[in-house]
Formats: sequence, C-alpha cells, structure tokens
Amino acid sequence: MTLTGRILLLVLLALAPAVAVQVYNEQALRESRSDAVRAAALRGAKAVADDLADFADGARQTLDILAEEPAIRNRDAAACSIFLGAVAGRISGSQIIVVTERDGTLVCNSRGAAPGAYSLGDRSYFKRAMETGSSAVGEYVIGRGTGRPTIQFAHPMHDASGAIDGLINLGFDPEWLGRRLGSAGLPRDATVTVTDRNGIVLVRLPDTEAWLGRAVPKTFADGLERALAEGGVQELPGLLGDRRIAGVVRPDGALEGITVAVGLNRDLAFADIDAATRRGAVLIALGTLLAVLAALWGGRRFIRHPVRQLLDAAGAWSAGDLSVRSGLTGTSEFGKLGRAFDRMAADLQRHEESLKAELSKSQALQEQQVTMLHELNHRVKNTLATVQSLARQSRGGEEQVVQLENRILALSKTHDLLTRRDWTRAPLRQVLENELSPYRSGEDHVTLIGEEVELPPRYVLALGMTAHELTTNAAKYGALSTDEGRVSVTWRVGRGESGRERLHIEWRETGGPPVSQPRRRGFGSRLITGGIARELDGDVRLDFAPEGLRCIIDVPLECEAAPPIAFVSPTRRTAT
Repeated sequence: MTLTGRILLLVLLALAPAVAVQVYNEQALRESRSDAVRAAALRGAKAVADDLADFADGARQTLDILAEEPAIRNRDAAACSIFLGAVAGRISGSQIIVVTERDGTLVCNSRGAAPGAYSLGDRSYFKRAMETGSSAVGEYVIGRGTGRPTIQFAHPMHDASGAIDGLINLGFDPEWLGRRLGSAGLPRDATVTVTDRNGIVLVRLPDTEAWLGRAVPKTFADGLERALAEGGVQELPGLLGDRRIAGVVRPDGALEGITVAVGLNRDLAFADIDAATRRGAVLIALGTLLAVLAALWGGRRFIRHPVRQLLDAAGAWSAGDLSVRSGLTGTSEFGKLGRAFDRMAADLQRHEESLKAELSKSQALQEQQVTMLHELNHRVKNTLATVQSLARQSRGGEEQVVQLENRILALSKTHDLLTRRDWTRAPLRQVLENELSPYRSGEDHVTLIGEEVELPPRYVLALGMTAHELTTNAAKYGALSTDEGRVSVTWRVGRGESGRERLHIEWRETGGPPVSQPRRRGFGSRLITGGIARELDGDVRLDFAPEGLRCIIDVPLECEAAPPIAFVSPTRRTAT
C-alpha cells in the first residue's frame, strides 16, 4: 500500500470512532425523546381522565343536592318541572335534568314534559345505577327529552329508609364537554378522544362535530386495547390515519366504560432531533472531506510521531471523549491535518452538547408549562367553585350579602397566605391568626396553643374557612361578643389506630352568653362539617354546651403534598 493510501486509511480509522459515537448519541437521544413523549402522552391522558373525574364528582354533588328539594322528594310534577327548569340554565353544559320513578317512568324534567311521557327504564346507564346504587355515566344517545346527542349522568335517590326510590339524571352536551377538556393544557398538536363502552366517540379534539356519535375504526379500537394491556401507551394510527403516540386511560367508578386517549404526533415530536441529525451528517461530511484533503496533502511525508499523535487522539474519540485534540501545529501537511481533525472533533462535541442542552431545556420547559397550567386550572376551579357555592347562599338579603363578602374576604386572606408561601404549605398558627388577630388586641381574649404544623394547600383552605365560620359565630353570638368572653384553640399531632398521623384541634369558648342547641343546622355549620369531612376525610364534633361552644376537629395528615383538590361546599339554601 502506498504512503498516501496508508494515510487515507488512517484518516478513515480516525473518523470511524467519532462517527460511531455520533450515531450512538443520536440513538440515545431518540430513545430518551421517545420515553419523554410516551410519558407526556400518558400524563395527558391521566390529566383528561382526572378532569372527567372532577366533572363527574361535581355532577354527583349537584344531583345529590337537587334530590333534597321537597318538590322532587314529594314527586310534585308541576313544582318539580318549574324548579328543574330554573336550575338547568345555571349548570354549564346542561341540556336537561330528569327525575324518574324506580321503573324509569318520567316524573318531571327541566323542559316541562308531562309525567309518564316516556321511560328511561331500558337505558343501560339507568340499569347500572339501579343495580349498583351508585352514579353512572351513559353511552352516546339521542336524548328522549331533547332529541339531541346527550351524555347522561344518572344518580340514585333514596327514601327515608335508605332504599332507592328513583333516579335523577343530568344530560350534558358532548360538544360542551369537548370544549371543557380542550383547556386541559395539552400540547397544540395533541388529539383527545373519549369513547363510551361501545366504542362510540363522545369527544374528539380538535374536530368533535365531525366524529361525535361515530364508532372508532377497528384498528384504532384494537390499538387502545393493546395500549391498556402494555402500560397505557402505544404507537398507533390515529382516526385520520397519521401515526401517533397515544396514552390511554380507562377510569373506574362512575366513569366505568369510558376510554380516554391522548395522541401526540410522532413526526412533530422528533422534528428537532431529525433536524439535528441532518446537521450532524452535514458536519461529519464536511469534516470528512476536509480531513481527506488534508491527508492527501500531507501524504508525501511520513513522520511517525505525528501519526502516533493522530492515532492517540482517534483512540480517545473512540472511547467517547471528544474533548481530546491531536496537538499538531505548524504549517506542515500533518499539522494542517491535525488541525482539521481537531476542528471536526470540536464541531462534533459542540453538536453533541447542543443536542443534549436543547433536549434538556425542551423537556424542562414542557414539564414546567404542564405543571403550571394544571396548578392554575385547579386553583381557578377551586376558587370559582367555592365562590359559586357561597353566592348561592347569599340570595336572602343584606345580611346574607355581608356574610358572603366576609366569607370571600376570608377565602382571599387564605389565598394570600398560600401565595406568599408559593402554594406549598402554610403554618396552622398563621391560618388561625388570620381570622382571630382582630380579637387579640388589648385583653387577651384569644389563646392559641400548639406545636408548629405545616399544612398542604387544601388543608389550609378547608381549615381557614372553618376558622372563619367559628370566629364569625363567636363574634356574633358567642364568647367574642362580650368583654368577658374567651376563646382557646389548642392542637396537637398524634397517631391514630392505623398508625397514620392525625391533627387534633379543639376550639373552646367560655365567658360568653349561654349557649343552646340550635333548632336547625345553618349553612355555616354545614360548611364546617361538610368541608372537613369531604375535603379532608376528617371528623367534626360541635358541642353546644351552656357554658360555651366546643368544636373538636380530627383529620388525617398527608405523608406528602397532594395535588390541589376542588373545594365544593353544599349549595342548598338554608339560614346560617
């Protein structure tokens, strides 16, 4: 072999490890991006499923409250229709509210249909709700009371003995539900498909109108089943035939039979890596061309030391260390060849580092955006749900308006406290002082005793509203309404029988006016007991002793921070 040939062979040998490292890095980046996209698709599906679960829980609570209306309980068809007609217009996305007997015969609906005009006894969701005694979501149907595509949410009603004596159904507009899910914070190229147990499309984003009520293709349905069997993620053809990486979730409970799929466009997900690969190929080609030209130029002379330097550099590149340089300088052919190799290695190193930095930055920004959108979505829904509930209780007069303003102010103060703490945790003592500080000036009417306890946001919101209601009641009717009255709040953290930590709070009033058992539970009492039980899974005991009110609260503490949960209060109109 000629000297030129041997030098050219050396060039190729030097380039091969660098190219291999580049190919390996490209493959590793693709695998990393694939894992990230699959995880993002599954997170998106779970987020949509969680949103549907929130929607179902809100519908259940709404129907549970409506079922307590005397006109519905007494089966007064005329009054029931008027009441439902007034309520239906206030529920977002509602098309119709229907009350039926145990056999499915119509009692009344929000559109004023005559009793017995039709029956829902043959509907599958009706049968499931009657058999299980729990709420159930129906399949895609054309509503008998509306003549339009409808998603029915059925909830059983119970008589005084606890037996099911009928059902109350809430019919939602599927297109409204699609618009609701469209605000879940998913990437712009994402598609959302929600189907019923029969494979009929209930929601398809971005084109719900085109797919509503249509059965999904068999290939798509089979792909969903494979995804569920293989961890919830599968690459499959979308409804329009494009390849998508889909995350699939099938909720249980009231949403049993519903399938949620979120698909991300595979080509768009890998577009930046494909572009980087093309740039890398061009750089490698240019570097190779430059190296060959330099080798041909320096092939007239053969010097062992420069060759050894080149071979040592090639060995380091083969091991994956692109920071090594040949060290050849000068104006000779080998000096130029060495500098050409060094430039190629530097270009490859910069390209590799750039790819890793871009991928890391892209992943971090995407995760941060999704997290912030979910947090914002949850907090806005929490605040709107609480204010809506309080507003519904204020329709009585000026006193109710003042109560509403005070409750909203209390909620605002709690939100300010959480905002100052970046919505992570807040101390229980500061939550209590937010409400009781106006009564601690001068004589010490208020005593707070307890260890330092940091609470997650949903605990802060629930206990903040509870403290507001107790403080307001004490200031109007209890110990804080007199100069001699005293309020003592003590708390401690212990372990329950299950070994889980529990927070025990005792509110005790003394020295105030004599206390008697109220004849009925007002909204404030239901807000306290309902909020603690529903939001924190805790227990509340109110003791209306003559010497002063005593309130004991016992709630389990979370081991770690939980995601925000919507705070929903009872909305039936009663006196505080």
